[in-house]
Amino acid sequence: MKTKILFAIAFAVTSMAFAQKKEVKAIEKAIKSGSYGEAKSLVGAADALLSQMDDKTKSKFMLLKAQAFLGVDNKNVADLTKAGEAFKALMGTKMESEAKTGLSNVVAALVNSAVQDQNTDQFSDAGAKLEKAYAFSDDNRDYQYYAASNYLNSKEYDKAAAIFEDLMAAGYTGQVTEYYAVNAASGEEKKFENKQERDIVVLAKEYVKPSEKLSESREGLITEYLISIYSFQDQNDKALAMLDTALEKKPNDVKLLTSKSNIYLKMDKKDEYRAIIEKVLQIDPNNAELHYNLGVTADQQGDDATAVKYYNKAIELDPSYANAYNNLGALVLRKDATFVDQMNSLGTSNADFDKYEALKVERKANIRKAVVYMEKVLELKPDNMEIANNLLNLYQVLEDTNKADAMKAKIDAMN
Repeated sequence: MKTKILFAIAFAVTSMAFAQKKEVKAIEKAIKSGSYGEAKSLVGAADALLSQMDDKTKSKFMLLKAQAFLGVDNKNVADLTKAGEAFKALMGTKMESEAKTGLSNVVAALVNSAVQDQNTDQFSDAGAKLEKAYAFSDDNRDYQYYAASNYLNSKEYDKAAAIFEDLMAAGYTGQVTEYYAVNAASGEEKKFENKQERDIVVLAKEYVKPSEKLSESREGLITEYLISIYSFQDQNDKALAMLDTALEKKPNDVKLLTSKSNIYLKMDKKDEYRAIIEKVLQIDPNNAELHYNLGVTADQQGDDATAVKYYNKAIELDPSYANAYNNLGALVLRKDATFVDQMNSLGTSNADFDKYEALKVERKANIRKAVVYMEKVLELKPDNMEIANNLLNLYQVLEDTNKADAMKAKIDAMN
């Protein structure tokens, strides 16, 4: 009786092993024929037998599973994740070499698909794929950086901040060694893709003076991104703490100081805001862009007089600063709505008629002030359709037929 039981068990084990190998061979056959959909279905059925497989069969199955979900030109992040996980499970086994190659292919597929997503503004999908690429890479944190940048573009600020914070904690800079040499004939310096390519042309004496430089660090950008996220989410204390840390390294950095001043302004800490602005202007008094940005800040706060002062200073420093002229024009035109409301509120009496005419004169005088700025913008940016259309409308309000007709002809020519 005991012999019969042992025989039955042995027969069952043999039958099961045969079934497992049969399933594995079927998957292999489907992959070789390019039938990846069928292969994935067969993998699903064979997964139930995984715990009963011997080590050799299990390794073979995991490799085939990975290949089935990797497929050819597969862009599905769920499939690629399964492929990557299966390849990772083979690390440390006799199939480690195949696993490493497979993981490289998974990472390449994820990155290529992410690039396509970026090009079609599918930033969230690109971010998810690049996160997976990092998980399956050999700790290549560049993928993390680009994942966070995509999440920033998709306005998924929590995801972006978490990755940027991780990169900061890891001391990531993104710096790499770049290889340069000078063209022997032209004297122009050129950057090469790698050291080998550079060394070949130097050896051929086509290029001279080989040199190496570190690429620009991404640490500053990551700091800026995190400060922007914290500020946007009203995590002002975190933003200020990060700014203080950054300013310890660069105490006179105008960009960092301006960011700090804007946070103080948002927190209604006007004394702190003014103190920083005074310092910034001492550091870089002739920076037209700085004065323009200060004008924008004052403009947004409703402080028209201060905004005008800074816009005019920007123009004084850079007479071709079109945006400063444009914003001055917009500031002047802001009063136009008040004139229109007052004129529309009047009745039909003689007194109201006189008031209407007086307001009409005032309105036109105000518009003429704005037109001076807008005309300067169009002079500096002759192809700006928006400004051209705005001027056409203003000329029509001013009943200046000659200028209106000339502007209409210009717009028609631009179209």
